[in-house]
Amino acid sequence: EVQLQASGGGLVQAGGSLRLSCAASGFSFDDYAIGWFRQAPGKEREGVSLISDGGTYYADSVKGRFTISSDNAKNTVYLQMNSLKPEDTAVYYCARIPKGSYFRPTDVDYWGKGTQVTVSS
Repeated sequence: EVQLQASGGGLVQAGGSLRLSCAASGFSFDDYAIGWFRQAPGKEREGVSLISDGGTYYADSVKGRFTISSDNAKNTVYLQMNSLKPEDTAVYYCARIPKGSYFRPTDVDYWGKGTQVTVSS
């Protein structure tokens, strides 16, 4: 059974940091990319960061502040979020994306449950 369990969200002041974790099971990282998406109230879900075969991608809005990494031995992907801004407030989702697909919500074939990140000003 495929499972993606996101954790690590919370309330933090602007300028602070959080680390999200995505624990995966039921499939191999060799066959899939793992991405983080977020959705703020009233906004569309957007891709934040992606990791695949050690390569990474970041949305312009988080570049230089967020770092994605993976621990394949633990089947876990992390998203270190530094210098957080109020506009980073959203529900964050980790997701499985077949390799070769685009980094879009419609390309996700399995979603984990979200974790709320709230950044106060």
